[in-house]
Amino acid sequence: MYLGKRCLRFSVDFSGEGERIMRIAMMTNNYKPVVGGVPIAIGRLAEGLRQRGHQVYIFAPEYQREEEQEEFVIRYRAFHKKAGGYVPLMKPVDLEMERKFRELNFDMIHVHHPILIGQRAQYLGKKYGVPVVFTYHTQYEQYLHYWKPYRWLKEKGGSLEDKIVDFIENQLVLAVIRRFTEKCSLVIAPTNQMQKILKEREWEANVTVMPTGLPDFSYAEYWKQPTEQRLTREYIRGIYGKGKKNILCTVSRLSQEKNLKFMLKALVLLKEKIGDDFQLIVIGDGPQKQELQAYAQELGVLENVTFAKTVPNEEVAAFHCASDLFLFASKSETQGIVLLEAMAGGSPVVAVKATGVCDVIRSGQNGYVTEERQEEFAQRAAQILCDSSLYKKLAEGAGVTAQRYRNEAVAWIAEYNYERVLLAMKEHSHGFYKRSSCWR
Repeated sequence: MYLGKRCLRFSVDFSGEGERIMRIAMMTNNYKPVVGGVPIAIGRLAEGLRQRGHQVYIFAPEYQREEEQEEFVIRYRAFHKKAGGYVPLMKPVDLEMERKFRELNFDMIHVHHPILIGQRAQYLGKKYGVPVVFTYHTQYEQYLHYWKPYRWLKEKGGSLEDKIVDFIENQLVLAVIRRFTEKCSLVIAPTNQMQKILKEREWEANVTVMPTGLPDFSYAEYWKQPTEQRLTREYIRGIYGKGKKNILCTVSRLSQEKNLKFMLKALVLLKEKIGDDFQLIVIGDGPQKQELQAYAQELGVLENVTFAKTVPNEEVAAFHCASDLFLFASKSETQGIVLLEAMAGGSPVVAVKATGVCDVIRSGQNGYVTEERQEEFAQRAAQILCDSSLYKKLAEGAGVTAQRYRNEAVAWIAEYNYERVLLAMKEHSHGFYKRSSCWR
């Protein structure tokens, strides 16, 4: 695996004496003002590392509308047209971005996407001798429906089209990502299950596990100290929950891969089991919003669903603290940050079995994992809401689980991983090292 050409200059102190200060370049295809799991993860990791004394800069795309100026964020040039409707396409040449990168003299690149910015990160890493670490945030084969040629093939059908679709899903996408990961010094999987999947693919990549951390404002104790500026439990339950007895919540981009139609179908069955006295608050926005609203109307549960649009991340925790139960149906997550955020707010979780979900939820301890069957999903939700002793047990278990993911602990893990990469680079000054020297 390539570790870069620069092997003699290190700003990091490896002697064990004094501060170990690193200058880190985070690189991403999307960031603020976009609301999503990856921008949130990047922001939290950067903040945690800065609190440990490191210098962290975020290279993110410019958007059509003017972004609020943020310290340590460097915007690179991008076309206004967006891939999949929300990912800006970076321009192939950006000399200003490279100039800033060169002048800041980074010790580490941590890239968060393999395509577009991923190629730029590896180009800069190779040219300036900086190791590249990559976080595998997304199962990219689950997001192909945003690509027009793929959608056209799927819609047309036919024997030839089906073969091409199968090739794209099971060979082409994975081959591209494999090629990328094998050029990285370290690949980070957000969960143990995702690490297992990557290792089963037998890619020649070093893979370790590091989740996304939770800031202090994610935890219930933060919201127990109300101020005039904070949303209160009573306000959320009254306005968004319409005063219903049971308040449910989900946080998701409103798009096909999030499987929200499944959840709406399950609400029909839940209504049959516990009656009409519940409200689901859906936090998020996306291309499927109008379709989901129409579908809820068709199913007869629209009056039980509040579409709350996008809520600032620091306020999402208030909704978790005000809710009784968190529901999650997505099967495309590598981690599911929102599950941990819900647990930090004291909400048990009912979720469809998927990568990342099983690493967080322990059925009967902090929630339940179900198969993708509406009857089972609705039954578990009803069971929790109707059994007060079970609810108390699961809520307490959710809080215990969330405590293990505090942001400061995750920042320490990141620091440790970066130091190991830099030490490996220092020890193998010719730019390559054998797999036998990597860590597990």
